[in-house]
Amino acid sequence: MTDPADHPFVRAVKPLVDAMGGQMVAPGLAQGDDVVLSWEGEARVAVRLPHLSESLDHLLAELERRHGVPLADLDRKAKQSVVRILETRGAFSVRHGVETVAGALGVSRFTVYNYLNRENAAKRED
Repeated sequence: MTDPADHPFVRAVKPLVDAMGGQMVAPGLAQGDDVVLSWEGEARVAVRLPHLSESLDHLLAELERRHGVPLADLDRKAKQSVVRILETRGAFSVRHGVETVAGALGVSRFTVYNYLNRENAAKRED
């Protein structure tokens, strides 16, 4: 019997699942909120979605990997870009999101709010 993870569909969705911080499990192990994905009428994999609080940590880790340095080591312009990306991804709708992001960036909450206000003001001018 072949390994279900070797199926082309499962290999195709793995980067997406990894990017969102999910976990792939066998369809038979699916639990309440897991999403079972089928291909050609057959359940191939179940995706266990992360909790929102874990999603923010995952987003921060991904951005750190993308930049290749701790987020706190970025220059101001790069930190502003990170805040824009995180706002787009909904990071600030999570409880303590601003505090978590400020800690990761090595700035104050006030600075994060300034970055957000500056971005929102620029959007209104467009």
